[in-house]
Amino acid sequence: MNWDSIFGIFQGIDSLVQSEPLLAGARIALILLGFLLIYLGKKGTLEPLLMIPMGLGMSTINAAVMFFDPLGLHGGMGTLFLEAGAGASTDTVKNAADLMTIMQIDFLQPIYTLTFANGLIACLVFMGIGSLLDVGFVMKRPFQSMFLALCAELGTILVFPLAGPIASLFGIEMGLKEAASIAMVGGADGPMVLFTSLQLAPQLFVPIAVVAYLYLGLTYGGYPYLIKLMVPKKLRSIEMKEPKSGREITSGQKLVFAVVICVFLSFLFPVAAPLFFSLFLGIAIRESGLKAFQDLISNTILYGATFFLGLLLGVLCEASTIFDPKILPLLVLGILALFLSGVGGLIGGYIMWFFSKGKYNPVIGIAGVSCVPSTAKVAQKVVQKDNPNAIIMQYALGANISGVITSAIIAAVYVSLLGK
Repeated sequence: MNWDSIFGIFQGIDSLVQSEPLLAGARIALILLGFLLIYLGKKGTLEPLLMIPMGLGMSTINAAVMFFDPLGLHGGMGTLFLEAGAGASTDTVKNAADLMTIMQIDFLQPIYTLTFANGLIACLVFMGIGSLLDVGFVMKRPFQSMFLALCAELGTILVFPLAGPIASLFGIEMGLKEAASIAMVGGADGPMVLFTSLQLAPQLFVPIAVVAYLYLGLTYGGYPYLIKLMVPKKLRSIEMKEPKSGREITSGQKLVFAVVICVFLSFLFPVAAPLFFSLFLGIAIRESGLKAFQDLISNTILYGATFFLGLLLGVLCEASTIFDPKILPLLVLGILALFLSGVGGLIGGYIMWFFSKGKYNPVIGIAGVSCVPSTAKVAQKVVQKDNPNAIIMQYALGANISGVITSAIIAAVYVSLLGK
């Protein structure tokens, strides 16, 4: 048996050998990165619910490349998982024909096409998140919470005008729509990034989605260092007084809040109505006491959607996609957006500390970055490590939930101004 016969059996090895050296190296690097994500997910350093399926998908897709490409999109090489570019032609007939062909071949293509590429999976995740949120934290301290949330949108706002000039340093031209799409990574809200990029930059949808979720996983590990860099231990140890109980906010009042805000925001920004509806529907079901529906949405739908989200993101991490030269500025801009948002949130925390005459813990500001509930948990964990008696979770959750709302509003503004 000669080497050609052996390579004919083991096509993954054959495709690796016959790939360009840079692409072959990229495949190996992504396989190893997938292993690392699984390890960090297992340890709890990164979010395991996303990182374990994403890591395995990333490693497998780069190992399973063979000489097969029915649409001729990758120079004769492809996989049996999915094709993100299927049906991308402007010719409607060809579009439908390509899509029908590929959906019969790639086993994950129906899930990608019918839930991921149309934004449905983002709405399902948002609905599940809504069913877990207690808007009472926001209603008790609406101005504090919304102020911190707005400060924590610094990356989302600043990266938008900076994206074009920074991309030009890499020799890449980036328009306003693409800039807005990558700037949304600063909101640290995955569904919002998916929605915005689908609306404004569908040609960059896959790499932006992958960049966003890779970096969102890193916020849990990176933000504690940012907090320690910007906030001295003395201020991190500030104990917050228990909020004055006052009149208890009832579930009926929370329901009214959810319904009114949902309709109001949908009236202002119809382009983002699916996201508003999904989030506030989850909240409405929670506050209506519909236990069966809440269990369905908060468990089956949320965990199912999150699992397939992580799996599809991993499978989309093909070396030919991720190591495209156009992706490098997205990697830089994504991390810059998240960094600036974290800085903005902490600056907001310092402003609250100043006006409260030293009674407000500035670490709460990081929770304004709307990675629910990760950034609120990060804030509490860092503070409690320095002072076990410092409990800031209630305040942090208020800022966290407000961050979800402000991110949705900014996404709606971008889509309304720049959309077709």
